[in-house]
This record gives sequence, structure tokens and C-alpha cells, in this order.
Amino acid sequence: MSLSNADTEIIAEPSFATRMLRMLWADKFALCAAIFLIIVVILAFIGPAWLGDLATKQNLRGRNLAPFDWQREWYFWLGADALGRSLLARIVAATQNTMMIAAGAVLLSAITGTVLGLIAGFSSNRVGQIIMRLADVIMSFPSLLIAVIVLYLLGSSILNLMLVLAITRIPVYIRTTRAEVLEVRERMFVQAARVMGASGKRILFRHILPVVLPTLTTLATLDFAYVMLAESALSFLGIGIQPPEITWGLMISQGRQYLTNAWWLSFWPGLAIILTTLSLNLLSNWLRIALDPVQRWRLEMKGRKHG
Repeated sequence: MSLSNADTEIIAEPSFATRMLRMLWADKFALCAAIFLIIVVILAFIGPAWLGDLATKQNLRGRNLAPFDWQREWYFWLGADALGRSLLARIVAATQNTMMIAAGAVLLSAITGTVLGLIAGFSSNRVGQIIMRLADVIMSFPSLLIAVIVLYLLGSSILNLMLVLAITRIPVYIRTTRAEVLEVRERMFVQAARVMGASGKRILFRHILPVVLPTLTTLATLDFAYVMLAESALSFLGIGIQPPEITWGLMISQGRQYLTNAWWLSFWPGLAIILTTLSLNLLSNWLRIALDPVQRWRLEMKGRKHG
């Protein structure tokens, strides 16, 4: 009995990237958030070269220029600061430092915390307890207080701010990774790898880490928003990035004394922080569902229906 072409046709399984794009298309809020974040990343790369000169060019005749004056040049449509510098140009130019500090702090804390969490969850109980007590010591101090003390002693710079924010977030990754490893290491595929003679290092990084990684990815996305807000708070307090460097938080700090008569000085950089944080939270919620094999079917069904 011969089979028809329809019976013998093999439907190719879509790639991981295709499935992720379909699921992103199914969630329009996450799609808008991803597009906004892509624009922010592009501005972080090209911003200083594109509008860096306009961001530092002073025009005292245009001090605290109000926004929405369409008769002026396009880069003054959001107004000007106390020295007559274009707010739009300064927001675009400040994107690089803001994203660099947040991304660097999240990357350092995620890598360090994940490695320590893997060791704490997979090694002996004594080693795990030592690592967890180290995390408890860091968490026992308020993160902003640690940042204030360290930055006061070492001075404010992009590198110092990045390191301080990274140190304060390491315990979060240690605790999350250890809890995941303690659960995953008892599963059948890990036991099978042990029986087959796989080394502890191979089991940890080839079998356990890929299972833990989706949770850590979601956590890092949320943490990016937290670190960006922490940097803005430190700059607002005057111990973060110092001029001539610029971040969104520093722009808010510089505009606070003009809030009664020039609200736009702090409003626009504050709006940039709000939109970026909101986009990161929306994308984090989407990632949590998209990377979960139990829940992703909802997005996959919507993606097939609309795509």
C-alpha cells in the first residue's frame, strides 16, 4: 500500500528564532516594548556621535526655552536647559552612559551571581553555606547606602558606579540560581548523566545551566530596570555621574531647582526612564511566558493564528 504525497510530506519544524518572533508578534504590548528598546539601543550607539555637539552647545539667550516651539530648529522642540542646551540632544546623548552603566552592572552581577549560585547549589553543603552567608552579608546592608559610601570614598565614575551597582545585585542571582539548581539536580536526566560518567563540571554547565538560564534571563531583564532606576537615584542625590558626563538621572537632578517655572527640564528625561523601565517590565513578562514550556502554548497559538 503506497502512501500519498500528503502522508509522506515532512513539515519542517520552525527555528527557535522564528518561534520567538511569532510569540512576540502575538503579544502586541511586548512587541511595542521590544521596538522601543531597539530604538533606545540604537540611540545608545549613535547618540553621542550624532547629537553630541548639540548636547554641549550653549545658547544663553535660549535659557529654559519652553518645549513645542515649532518655529525653532527641530532639536529644540523639547525645550532647552538652564544653559540653553537642547534637551532632545542631551537626552539622546545621555542614552549611552545610562545604558552602559545598567548593562554593565547587570552583566557583571549576573555572571558572578550565577557562577556562585551554581557552585552553592551543586557542591558540598559547607561550600554552599559559605557562599550563602556571603550573600546574606551583602544583603544586610541597604544597597543605596553601600553605593553612597563606596562612591564617596572612591569617587564618582562610570566604572565605579557600575561595580557598586553590580555588587549590590549579586545576592539576587546567587539565591535564585541556587534554588533552581537544588531542584534541577534531582531530576532524572541529571541522574542519567551521572550514571553515564559525566563529570560534575559537564553536568553543571551542559545539563543544569540551560534549564536555569530562562529564569535568569527574565530576572536580568527586570534587574536592568532596577539598576537603571538606582543609577538615576544616585545621580539625583549628586553622587552619581558628574558633569561633563551626562545621564538621564543627572538631567533630572540638574532640573529640580527649576521645577516651578521650567518643569520640562526634569520631565523629559524622567519620561525616558519611565518608558524604558515600563518596556523592560513588559518584555520581562513576555519572556517569562515565552521561555516556559508549560505556558508558551498560549503565545504559540496566537502567533499561528495571526502569523
